[in-house]
Amino acid sequence: MSVFFKEVGEANPVKKGDAEDLLKDLGVKIDPKDSDDYHQLLAAVHDCAEQLLELPDYQPVADLKKYPRENLHVPAESEQVYGHAWAHKFLIKGEQSSTLLAGKSVCLKDCIAVAGVPQLYGSDAFPAWTPSTDATVVTRVLDAGADIHGTAVCESFCNSTSSFTSAQGTIENPYKEGYSAGGSTSGGAALVAGGVMDLAIGTDQGGSIRVPSSLCGCVGIKPTHGLVPYTGVTSGDAVDDHVGPLARTVLEAAACLDAIAGYDDIDDRSLGSAAHGSFKFLESIQSVDTSPLPLSGLRIGLLAEGFDQPVVQRRVKDTVLAAAKKFEQLDATVEEVSVPEHLEGPLIWTIQQRISGAAGVLARPMGEEGFLSPNSSRPGYHGLPIILTNCSLDQEYRDKRHLSG
Repeated sequence: MSVFFKEVGEANPVKKGDAEDLLKDLGVKIDPKDSDDYHQLLAAVHDCAEQLLELPDYQPVADLKKYPRENLHVPAESEQVYGHAWAHKFLIKGEQSSTLLAGKSVCLKDCIAVAGVPQLYGSDAFPAWTPSTDATVVTRVLDAGADIHGTAVCESFCNSTSSFTSAQGTIENPYKEGYSAGGSTSGGAALVAGGVMDLAIGTDQGGSIRVPSSLCGCVGIKPTHGLVPYTGVTSGDAVDDHVGPLARTVLEAAACLDAIAGYDDIDDRSLGSAAHGSFKFLESIQSVDTSPLPLSGLRIGLLAEGFDQPVVQRRVKDTVLAAAKKFEQLDATVEEVSVPEHLEGPLIWTIQQRISGAAGVLARPMGEEGFLSPNSSRPGYHGLPIILTNCSLDQEYRDKRHLSG
């Protein structure tokens, strides 16, 4: 090990003999002739650490002047829809000169950082915390011209594909009260499918975008791993963290994916992703629509193990297969493929998520090159997100949410 330093400062608290005292309980002794060297080594490490702490911390800075947060509040019961779909309501107006998402209304899953907006993460086990910066996807949808209207309730710690586990309340399916909206992006899917919002940004580790999209009848995309930066989003595990759009149409979903995809120079999950703005998903779909055989040359695989599951209902299986076969009418090649290891996926995911989820709650996030804000000082909880800040809530808000601490 090397230690780089010029000289030990006069105010250094490491004193001669400290090294010997630390090693005494271990039964280890330092040769007296080496005592000065050990003192200098420990003192130098201390000075290096102090100088490092004084350097400016890097994290994205929310442009509150360009994108002010208007009318932030906890929704009253009269403002709620589909049970309790809203976590917080506010308005951030997007860039008026942009056209990609111009005029679109957006809600964000309540695990996506918005500067100044308390995040609940579907739980009341810990006091809410208030981010000091915006997630990358937040800045990007605003830059694309969309208006953000609030955060949507998610399931408890984002760990359920039902819609009744959130501490903030049950989410009803927008088409039938008493039926599940799916999860864990439950509030977002309900708001989009019900026509309240045009778009939602959700997250998906084990179906949290895809399940509610399916149950609510909207379009949800779990992007290729790393395609969309996860910066500023509460992490389940970097191995399977995904953030993506929910919309009512494929074209709207493609436009939103164009807006948020691409490396942001921060999230190491996205190191292999191309530059932001370079994908042209919407353009490629629109160009295909003009072709007489739009899927010519495309090969589509039907995963055999995905259909041969006891939990798959026969009617659902037949509907999906019939829809897949229609691609052949558009000149695609559709064939069955087999990946036997797919059958082990559920049990692997079950154990992996329990380990990573517990580690996150205990402030020991794993498998990622993330970072924490230096003013995040809530023991045992502040390790959950990539970017966190200290919570500062007034008593009125605590009373409304029945929070303490």
